[in-house]
Amino acid sequence: MHIVVIGAGVVGMTTAYFLHRAGHRVTVVDADSGPGQATSMANGAQLSYSFVAPLADPAVLPKLPSWLLAQDAPLRFRPRLDPDQWRWSLSFLRACTRAKSRSTTRELLSLGLYSRLCVHDLVRHENPDFDFASSGKLLVYQDASAYAHALAQRDYQAGLGCEQRVMDTRACLDMEPALAGIGASIKGAIYTPTEDAGDCQRLCTELERILRAAPDPVRFHFNTRVDALRAERGRVVGVSTAAGVLEADHYVLASGMGAQPLARRLGLNLRIYPLKGYSLTYALTPDSVAPTASISDIRRKVVYARLGNRLRVAGMVDIGARGSGVDPQRVRSLERDVAQFFPDLKPAGPPQPWAGLRPARPDGKPLIGATPYRNLWLNTGHGGLGFTLAAGSARILTDLMQGRNPAVDAAAFALG
Repeated sequence: MHIVVIGAGVVGMTTAYFLHRAGHRVTVVDADSGPGQATSMANGAQLSYSFVAPLADPAVLPKLPSWLLAQDAPLRFRPRLDPDQWRWSLSFLRACTRAKSRSTTRELLSLGLYSRLCVHDLVRHENPDFDFASSGKLLVYQDASAYAHALAQRDYQAGLGCEQRVMDTRACLDMEPALAGIGASIKGAIYTPTEDAGDCQRLCTELERILRAAPDPVRFHFNTRVDALRAERGRVVGVSTAAGVLEADHYVLASGMGAQPLARRLGLNLRIYPLKGYSLTYALTPDSVAPTASISDIRRKVVYARLGNRLRVAGMVDIGARGSGVDPQRVRSLERDVAQFFPDLKPAGPPQPWAGLRPARPDGKPLIGATPYRNLWLNTGHGGLGFTLAAGSARILTDLMQGRNPAVDAAAFALG
């Protein structure tokens, strides 16, 4: 089959990779100048296959009033005269039940663990250069009640095949001496040895290199904005772009935030809304006191990932911010978090700030699979888990498009 993949972020690029590996002819189209230029550019860099519990959780509800009112809160709400924002927010609140959160966690964990297998398969098969490291992930708790909640979550996930170790303060500091500056405030930690880290944007560029060099290479159309999908008699017949019409046998919407307006013109509401996030990238020196494992500061909702001689720091959620411009106030807040969490970091200089829009659905689950249009497929809406779930999602979609049963129950991620 000839398949057009719309979107060259990590989800689109892994989709193109696995479709091509399955023997199909693939064309990738994207508005940016190269792969991974939007949400995949400088994300949190963690491949957190076991840490996929959705943001929509009953534990979030008591914190919302203080978070929504504080300027430096991990989650900040900016109301807009936007019906989509209010519909998304109400759906999010409806998803904040224990039963729904448990169900979503179970489904995402299944996808996450499968994605780990797919990532490791890709790494073994292609050996891409993207600062990949299987260094594990350490969740650090400075609040006793949050730690108690995490222990209950750990017990639940253990029954689903997730390997996580409970660690006291001493064991935490022995594993990661860079945390000595906050040692007195650590109530406990949970370590997951199966987690990885890597540079998402570099993986995208490596996949482009691999796919261009392959027999029957993938064709790329960059700097090419998709204006609309043209449909007739229940199927898509072409992709209208600024450079003309692209035609194929099948089409995959994998363009993150761009998928929502394209689908809506066909009468499909994917319920994708932007959650703006921020990151800092520090260059390290031999004297820098930086972590080796990936770390999550649960209190401030900030993640840290080592990328060779760099440290990626990511966090914050802004609901209601449509642009990807960097908010200096949020950057300063993130810099304060770093200074408090790693007071002895000693980087080479000021960090490189970045902001991006995560394409999120209210319940936290992506859409993977068919649409009412018989040759249009979805692989989008991954929120903050795009890097983590991309490879598994791409393999599942490839199986579905070929009429095979995927390794993970795809019904959980179908368009409802």
